[in-house]
Amino acid sequence: MLVIRRRVGESFLIDANIEVQVLEVGPTQVKLGITAPRDIPILRKEVHITGQQNQAASREISPQVLAKLAGKLHPLP
Repeated sequence: MLVIRRRVGESFLIDANIEVQVLEVGPTQVKLGITAPRDIPILRKEVHITGQQNQAASREISPQVLAKLAGKLHPLP
């Protein structure tokens, strides 16, 4: 892991096309601004982990349970 120190208003580059700038520093939080190409997804780690867990859980459900749950859905009017 690379550890660097930056002050408010300072930034660093990742691979010459992603810039991360320190916008604010508070007692318990740091606000970052990220400039990157649109085709590069930027997610908070907890959002990424939750997505992976949801995908794994969706693959583990049996067809019988899925059919039972689908039967409980109300049709749209």
